[in-house]
Amino acid sequence: MLTSTSTLITAHDYQEMPEGPPHFQLVEGKLYMTPSPEFYHQSVALNIASLIRYFLREHPLGKVAIAPSDVQLDFVNVHQPDVYFVSNARLKIISKQGPVGAPDLVVEVLSRSTARLDKGPKLRVYARSGVKELWLVDKEKKEVVVYRFAEDIQEPVATLRGKQKLTTTLLPGLKLSLSEVFEE
Repeated sequence: MLTSTSTLITAHDYQEMPEGPPHFQLVEGKLYMTPSPEFYHQSVALNIASLIRYFLREHPLGKVAIAPSDVQLDFVNVHQPDVYFVSNARLKIISKQGPVGAPDLVVEVLSRSTARLDKGPKLRVYARSGVKELWLVDKEKKEVVVYRFAEDIQEPVATLRGKQKLTTTLLPGLKLSLSEVFEE
């Protein structure tokens, strides 16, 4: 179950909190405590991060990281995306604590407890904060919904399933097989 605060919290307030567990995210000034993800959730996130990291060894285009890692998008939003990528051109946003600014690519693996937050407030924050691309990964349906905010700020540009390949202009040449993404 997802729980939140009703008092407005700032990124500064958030940074003063002790490290988790429990893990929190600051979304539009509200503090959300999220339960630990299930095994398959973590497996899918690790598959994606590992495939991107392997690609980056041959094509050093930036850095990839996984949760829990704070990404401060503005003064009332500190998210912990499951996976994120920051291009070489924007590496300066990465501080000791994590990025202060929007990653180029964010990946959220949906869970029953966090899907509404990921597909609602967090999606809106990503869209307006400068994230270029968002992948919402539905491990139950085995599909990936792709948002490219420069093309369309509200609607996904693609929904991938089955034998389709996941690609992005942010990582030219990367082709992720959905069977590899959802491998158990």
